[in-house]
Amino acid sequence: MRRVRIAERPNWRERATELGFAFHSPNGEVYWDESAYYAFSLAEIETEIEDAAAELDQLCRAAVARIVADDRLLTRMAVPQKAWELIRKSWKRGDPSLYGRLDFSYRSGSPAKLLEYNADTPTALYEAASFQWFWLEDQLAAGKLPAGTDQFNSIHERLVGRFAELAGQGLLHLTSVAAHAEDQGTIDYIADCARQGGFATQLIGIGDIGLGGDGQLYDLDNRPIERLFKLYPWEWLFEEEFSRGLSTSYTAFLEPPWRALLSNKGLLPLLWEMAPNHRNLLPAYFADDPRARSLEGNHALKPIYSREGANVTLVVDGRVADSEAGGYGREGYVVQGLAPLPSFDGNYPVIGAWMVAGHSCGVGIREDKSPITKNTSRFVPHVIEAE
Repeated sequence: MRRVRIAERPNWRERATELGFAFHSPNGEVYWDESAYYAFSLAEIETEIEDAAAELDQLCRAAVARIVADDRLLTRMAVPQKAWELIRKSWKRGDPSLYGRLDFSYRSGSPAKLLEYNADTPTALYEAASFQWFWLEDQLAAGKLPAGTDQFNSIHERLVGRFAELAGQGLLHLTSVAAHAEDQGTIDYIADCARQGGFATQLIGIGDIGLGGDGQLYDLDNRPIERLFKLYPWEWLFEEEFSRGLSTSYTAFLEPPWRALLSNKGLLPLLWEMAPNHRNLLPAYFADDPRARSLEGNHALKPIYSREGANVTLVVDGRVADSEAGGYGREGYVVQGLAPLPSFDGNYPVIGAWMVAGHSCGVGIREDKSPITKNTSRFVPHVIEAE
């Protein structure tokens, strides 16, 4: 793995506009960054990223089976009791999932280490699935990359194929936080994939979802919501006005309720308990577990519920090396062993390994000048070097 400088395409902003990538430079700040790319060997991708992601996804599903069968684990993970039965039924029914992103710390010569699983509302999707692929094609056509250069990326095809498997089950509504450019771009892209897969689609604001007297969820035109893609965390959804209808309605959700357990940082100690010393896992404990003291000098402190690095603290050699503010932490914390991101001239990349319907199918890389990846971190494309 190496970071390679490269000239930007002279017309990339026009290409972004043409392709509907409207959030590439939020508030004039760099988000999409093609002044460099990350290069991998095929063996690194296949063995250290693709295989590891597929194996850990299966381990995570085994963890869900344990959690739903144990009230103590649900309590330990601060899952609201009112959601327990909804989650259990969702798992037992085998409610289908769409996608997720496992975030890894990786450096050549060492196993990739799982930092967390964004299994409920992962973003940076369009950039990974589509725009970095167009970047690759354009740079190959311009002779800026050697012939035979490839990319680990079948995300788009997998998404369309997954929607094709689910099509025929009614109109797909899609919802997210209003007036958020990145979320809106992700929703628009998901909607496009769904239409290619055979769905009709309808966008709806989260605040416009209503609960009928019959216990069903409805849109503004009084149509029942049969299937809902939500770029909105389950822990927030459980607190919405219409949340009492989650257990009475027949709405099928993407992601389904059982995925709430995988986006919960309390998953990390359970994975370590299930597979101690797994080459792709870091030791992890709940913060109030006496065993957490074994990680005292070098660890990451993470809220059970947290997103985009908020309220994360990194401790190196007993001192705080980096921390990020935020509004999380009320439900408690986990302590995870440290796997520092590699530094390439002061740039710290995190590897996002994408899963679609259980298939490991692509990589997206976010980097920052700080060791904590945040919502302001840049997206940088990647390649598999020609052999």
